[in-house]
Amino acid sequence: MFLRDFWYAVAWDFEVKHAPMARTVCGEPVVLYRQTNGALSAFEDCCPHRLLPLSMGYLKGDHLVCRYHGLEFDEGGKCVWMPGQEGVRKDMLIGTYPVAEKYRFVWIWIGDPQRADESKIPDLHWCSDPNWIFEGSTYHIKCNYQLLVDNLMDLSHETYVHPSSIGQHEIVEAPIKAVSDENSVTVTRWMLNIDPPPFWSANLKSQQKCDRWQICMFSLPANVMIDVGVALAGTGAAEGDRSKGVTGIVVNLMTPETETSTWYHWGMVRNFQTDDRGLTFRIRDGQAAVFEEDTQILESQQRNVLQRPDRDLRNLKIDAGGVHARRIIQHVLDRQASAAAR
Repeated sequence: MFLRDFWYAVAWDFEVKHAPMARTVCGEPVVLYRQTNGALSAFEDCCPHRLLPLSMGYLKGDHLVCRYHGLEFDEGGKCVWMPGQEGVRKDMLIGTYPVAEKYRFVWIWIGDPQRADESKIPDLHWCSDPNWIFEGSTYHIKCNYQLLVDNLMDLSHETYVHPSSIGQHEIVEAPIKAVSDENSVTVTRWMLNIDPPPFWSANLKSQQKCDRWQICMFSLPANVMIDVGVALAGTGAAEGDRSKGVTGIVVNLMTPETETSTWYHWGMVRNFQTDDRGLTFRIRDGQAAVFEEDTQILESQQRNVLQRPDRDLRNLKIDAGGVHARRIIQHVLDRQASAAAR
């Protein structure tokens, strides 16, 4: 079910403090914390003595102490003290995880630690570019991560799920172009000479006809970047000149928790009115309301999936992006299974 040998966003950078934090990633319970010097530690969330979650413990300096019997582990995961023993038993080991901090997120490597390479962290360069501004949040959603990928790769649902903010009938009417390779999928939709929906008319500061675009880009393991925006109609946006418009990148990082739950990290990075702090948080709060509508849909969908195991999801032309993404994910899962069987 889960893709291995990939970096997963486990939390926003500000969430990880000098205190144990528990999070399950791809079915693996992890405890992580920030050391006093700002560095990060990430371990298996299980004391090897009596198997209590180490996230229930506390920090003694940069050492993690088990709350049950006081076993103490240093910042690298090595047990350095235990009660009632002369020295430390060598079999008191815990698994450690490669961990990194980049683009305002903390990332955990799930898979073979020897293969961890920080250059493989998904490219979110906008999030640390001073010419852009980025803000967002995290939802814990009770659905499989692939349902979220489906949702984000087919934005025709905006017409019906988000009619008061970003939805409009032109989305359904506009054709899409889907292009894929073995690692990624891009779905492009252009809507020309249309009325801007409420969210975009407010940011364009115009009710005039506009050209609107949605370019959804899936990459492994479960990340979707959506290039969105509007420009005054006929001013060249479709040809590459967006100077008469506003552009945003919707960042979506899906981190599987279990087969039926997902940590969904989201946000929007923009290059317009970047000095307007109030706008930054209005956009974030507006997105939160939009994604809350998606959450209701996705969790209801997941319940039906579980209750009807004999039913398959059926596909329309609008599902092309999600279908391609699922095929890519399944190809990697099949490759993992073959490697494990050898």
